[in-house]
Amino acid sequence: MRNVVIIGSGCAGLTAAIYTARANLSPLLIRGHEAGGQLSLTTLVENYPGFPKGVQGPELIEMMQKQAAEFGTEFQEGNVTRVDLTQRPFIVEIGSETVETRTLIIASGASARMLGLESERKLLGHGVSTCATCDGFFFRGKPIVVVGGGDTAAEEALFLTRFASEVSLIHRRDQLRASKILQDRMRRNDKIKFIWNSAVTDVLDADQGYVTGIKLRNVQTDEERLHPTEGVFIGIGHSPNTGLFRDQLEMDELGYLKTHRGSRTSVAGVFAAGDVQDRVYRQAITAAGSGCMAAIDAERFLEAGE
Repeated sequence: MRNVVIIGSGCAGLTAAIYTARANLSPLLIRGHEAGGQLSLTTLVENYPGFPKGVQGPELIEMMQKQAAEFGTEFQEGNVTRVDLTQRPFIVEIGSETVETRTLIIASGASARMLGLESERKLLGHGVSTCATCDGFFFRGKPIVVVGGGDTAAEEALFLTRFASEVSLIHRRDQLRASKILQDRMRRNDKIKFIWNSAVTDVLDADQGYVTGIKLRNVQTDEERLHPTEGVFIGIGHSPNTGLFRDQLEMDELGYLKTHRGSRTSVAGVFAAGDVQDRVYRQAITAAGSGCMAAIDAERFLEAGE
């Protein structure tokens, strides 16, 4: 019988592990298939407090893991394949193994939607990004592109005009899906150019290890052309990793877990932290903060003997 099981090993899960371990709750943290979360795919992180010269994303995750282990967190490799929140203790299945726990902290994160190109994956963190707030600074004075047509792409494009010399927004259609206020702001911004009816078919140049341009295909004429750029931001949204909890926990229309009074979900004893419940900020520091909240909420829940 476990006091605390944590699903997810990004900033939220590891912070929850540090706090619950220090509270002598002997947490079990299940790493998941994307160990380290989105930070493990990031290169230099310059906006995490305490690192004036920045820190590599994987290095930051490694330090958090060591800190959590130092206080007694137990780590387990593998993916959670099933949870049952209808009974107490809760049931968590990792492959063929079953774990029972009094409380559950869900920090399984959200995955950025990608275009599905091999070159895009290879250049992620080397000119390809899914987070303007995280990486925009590195493109100061450079021409970049944003792919997408909804609110995510519009917000990314507007933010990136603070740094880039030019932002080209690439959309498969001839009109945006973004809210009218964002569209108006974009059209008033001289730095933003629109490339309509176009799809990205390749990102160049994976062999060189950095972005030099993209291949575009006009979806109406099938004509292909090269578009030089030094950065590619994918702005087609995120998908929260909440499939396991469908029909068990309350979610919003996009699948993010709903929380109230801190990190509490719709089932008592189940808490959520990080990008799995945050569709707005999606930063390492906010994920860590919510991981702390979930840990404290879980500790108080156990103390109360609910």
